[in-house]
Amino acid sequence: MNITVVRPWELGEAEVVRWRELQKSCRSLDNPFLSAEFALAMSRLRDYVRVAVIEDGGKIVGFFPFEHHSFGIGKPLGGFLTTCHGLISDPELKLDARVLLRACRLSVFDFDHLVAGQPTFAPFETDVRPAPIMDLKAGFLSYIEQVRANSPKNLKTVRYKERKLGREQGEVRFDWASPDASALRTLMGWKSDQYRRTGRVDRFAQPWIVDLLDACHAVASEDFSGVLTMLYAGDVPVAGHFGLRTATTLVGWFPAYDTDFARYSPGIVHHLLMAEHAANAGLVQIDMGKGDREYKAWLRTGDLYVAEGRIARPSAAAAVHWVGRTPVNKAKTIVTDRPTLYRMADRVLKGFGRVRTSVQSDPPTEPTGAR
Repeated sequence: MNITVVRPWELGEAEVVRWRELQKSCRSLDNPFLSAEFALAMSRLRDYVRVAVIEDGGKIVGFFPFEHHSFGIGKPLGGFLTTCHGLISDPELKLDARVLLRACRLSVFDFDHLVAGQPTFAPFETDVRPAPIMDLKAGFLSYIEQVRANSPKNLKTVRYKERKLGREQGEVRFDWASPDASALRTLMGWKSDQYRRTGRVDRFAQPWIVDLLDACHAVASEDFSGVLTMLYAGDVPVAGHFGLRTATTLVGWFPAYDTDFARYSPGIVHHLLMAEHAANAGLVQIDMGKGDREYKAWLRTGDLYVAEGRIARPSAAAAVHWVGRTPVNKAKTIVTDRPTLYRMADRVLKGFGRVRTSVQSDPPTEPTGAR
């Protein structure tokens, strides 16, 4: 077994082809965040992106994309931005995880959305959680019937609001795989507003993340594409989503809507229309990512599973990392596992967001005594 670490853009065409072959060989790897194209896009924007190329008998048997940070701290590719990571390989491949870390010159690797059950990492999984999906294998009509069976009242209400939106604001129109860069900027603006409103960190305040979305939006191939979808009332955009897709899976990434139209529930209306268009485009599932958001619970008709865990080699850096990260991760798990605590934390963040938005929107005043 031989492990070589390179930057993704250093891979040759034959290696990228092999990456795609391995990804397609296992259903659990059918996720665009595991695609070579995503690793290549990340590597052009972030210098710390690496990929371990694993060979056995002169044949490539796996790829392990990761981020190499200071002091040998390893993070999943895309870190907080992505909802899936792992080893792209034959499903039966099992390595000594610490040997893999040593080859990658890592002291520790912390994961929270790893493809569950991979033999190399399974011994280090501390928790496995469901990631809800919209299962479209049997087509949209079958999907929507299951949604109706789960909650007929909710579906009836959403369809009523969709008709009301059309009556009061203009004909409802849905744009699938829009190439419109200005529409993507509109979506980012809504999302930034949502981050600030709810007390979260604004992802799009970091220029490289904006550049990443632009780069992914520009890709449209059979195996990997950035997909922008927009919902319009007349000529006015009211909701949208930007995600990534493989040949058969669309992954939810950045959904948002114009709050001026909130009374019409445009986000849910958009998601149902997105599912219909996705099914018509030949997709078999929409991965909404792990989490207990209410809309996910209502729209889900299946689950995938992702794992949390940590691998470390004995070192001072790993010990310091444990002190800084593990208690925080445990606290987050406690909060998310308890609905009352989660709602309380969410209210606190939203309160902070309201205060911050109010302060930022007030005109600047001259400090006392200033000239």
